[in-house]
Amino acid sequence: MKLLIADDHPIFRSGLKSLLQNAYLEAEIYEYDNGEDAEKAILENPPDFAFLDIDMPNKNGLEVCKTVKEKTNSQVIILTMYNDGEMLKKAFDNGANAYLVKDNTSEELVECIESLKMGDSYIAKSMRKSAKVQQQLKKYSELTEKLKQLTATEMKTLTLVAEKYSSKEISELLFVSAKSVENYRSRICKKLEIDTSKKRLIVWALENKGLIDEMGNQ
Repeated sequence: MKLLIADDHPIFRSGLKSLLQNAYLEAEIYEYDNGEDAEKAILENPPDFAFLDIDMPNKNGLEVCKTVKEKTNSQVIILTMYNDGEMLKKAFDNGANAYLVKDNTSEELVECIESLKMGDSYIAKSMRKSAKVQQQLKKYSELTEKLKQLTATEMKTLTLVAEKYSSKEISELLFVSAKSVENYRSRICKKLEIDTSKKRLIVWALENKGLIDEMGNQ
């Protein structure tokens, strides 16, 4: 197993590396102290799991997360001091697979990794009881269930909508008629329970691109 840690605090980074080495004796662990170098390393040699702090020099963890999730299959664990629902939402909007805070125990760290191995997402236990986080979890769960209703073709269409492709471009990429694409869009809107207008679907797709990308990669 290959792990990567990106955090600009050397003492914390060293402690996290030690915990991971004790839990996963055979793991290869790489360290970086800024977002730019971490992103470059991940893109060149993707790890199984990348632990990213949010506040880092050169490029923050959320920006790195977005790029990594768009271009690799690495699973991203945001590990930060921010214990609030808004930052949690931003992390998942950018494609994060898990969100931990820096006062989590070593046991929860392992639990998080094992959950991701099973295909689940993970949120720090200490955050799950707050009203804002509960609201975000509920919304995330509802959106996930709706996206699961889409066929593979509909999911591909929605992914392309989120990437700002036009109906004509989508029809060419999927080798179908423009009319078929419009039918896909209509069915997607119905399943997602949103207005059937082109503009509304585009707005929805852009707002939920992180989740769409995550579901599309499963």
